[in-house]
Amino acid sequence: MALVLGVDSSTQSCKVVVRDAVTGAVLRTGRASHPDGTEVDPEAWWDALQRALADAGEHGTGSGLASGALGDIAAWSVGGQQHGMVALDSAGRVIRPALLWNDTRSAGAAADLVAELGAEQFSTRTGVVPVASFTVTKLRWLADHEPDNAARVAAVALPHDWLTWRLRGFGPEDPRLDELVTDRSDASGTGYWGAAGYDREILSLALRRDASAIVLPRVLGPTEHVTAKDGATVAPGAGDNAAAALGLGARSGDAVVSIGTSGTVFAVTDTPAHDASGTVAGFADAAGGWLPLIATLNAARVMDATAALLGVDHATFSELALNADPGAGGLVLQPWFEGERTPNLPDATASLFGMTLASTTRENLARAAIEGVLCGLAHGLDAIRAQGVSPTRILLIGGAAQSRAVQTIAAQVFDLPVVVPAPQEYVALGAAAQAAWALTGERPAWGAGEADAVSQTPVPGIREQYIARLP
Repeated sequence: MALVLGVDSSTQSCKVVVRDAVTGAVLRTGRASHPDGTEVDPEAWWDALQRALADAGEHGTGSGLASGALGDIAAWSVGGQQHGMVALDSAGRVIRPALLWNDTRSAGAAADLVAELGAEQFSTRTGVVPVASFTVTKLRWLADHEPDNAARVAAVALPHDWLTWRLRGFGPEDPRLDELVTDRSDASGTGYWGAAGYDREILSLALRRDASAIVLPRVLGPTEHVTAKDGATVAPGAGDNAAAALGLGARSGDAVVSIGTSGTVFAVTDTPAHDASGTVAGFADAAGGWLPLIATLNAARVMDATAALLGVDHATFSELALNADPGAGGLVLQPWFEGERTPNLPDATASLFGMTLASTTRENLARAAIEGVLCGLAHGLDAIRAQGVSPTRILLIGGAAQSRAVQTIAAQVFDLPVVVPAPQEYVALGAAAQAAWALTGERPAWGAGEADAVSQTPVPGIREQYIARLP
């Protein structure tokens, strides 16, 4: 029995799954936490991966994966958080802690780049218009604020690229930078890659110097692979959303709404998106297609914070929200606690509107928090539709998707059928599916299995009162 391994190196933790390469059955799992913060030493990801692999071995039923070794794994793949800047010097050393997707200090750099090249040029050449999240803006921030570090940059990788490189056996002890590889989905989130490949002019613009000699990971196609030093087959890996799409088995017609640390809405399409407004990122997917996407910085943690403010656990928080009427009595939470990416307001803060003696109740506040998050995502779905995408259903995933209140209110906010797949680690599962694809040459048709459909009951007025508060 051939085994494949999938990794999800997310913002908060590292998860690994071991699957049967033929049936897709999950045989072992492991997990380890990541440190908090918007900049992280990549070595923390490496340590967490080793601990997650060891955890999979300790809790599994077979041998292998002990002490972080890949043991009996025939093929593996790494999915990971997008955009994070991993800058390497010529000796393969990390120059400074990686700036993550949710680090908004590069908002000014994003505005400068758009002013210098133009939103239309960025959209046409790369499919995205820079915001603070993207790698290109973090490189400009580095050039402006840490010029000595910027001058040392010999290679730029993303989190999943760097982990793949290390797990294959490379690093400061064997710094072959030309062995860095990535995939279309993660490359498309940099701001200096498009359908024609890497755009060195944009990279040079970002770093304020000639970037023609800087090593960028080789972009592998969906059916390509490389090998590790131990001979294992290594798939290209993917950005987290593209890996989740593989894990779900998402196809044309599906819109995926994910509510985790961030909120995302994306659809699987056959044609790229070009949105000069920058609202929709025209990302590539991991299967040869495209993944138009909007992302919000504020999602599940909005509910965490509101539940903590109310002094309740998540189950009671859900009950409170369901005990309020749709529209929360006119109470509207604009949930931009950490700035926002959609809309692009990196310096914004959260606001609570419609407070009266009647509307200001615990129940309405709980419901307003959930409605605020979901209305922001529904507004993003409209932007994706404006790109010519016509989804027929919503797949609701992420930790918060298991809340009964979130499911119920989603069916009232969105105007499409809402389906909730069983809670699983879809990024890691998708990475494992990609590993099986690389190993066998055929894309597995495992998908997400059974899913629960939520009774569709759109309620007029919820979104309208949210939209009325947008700037």
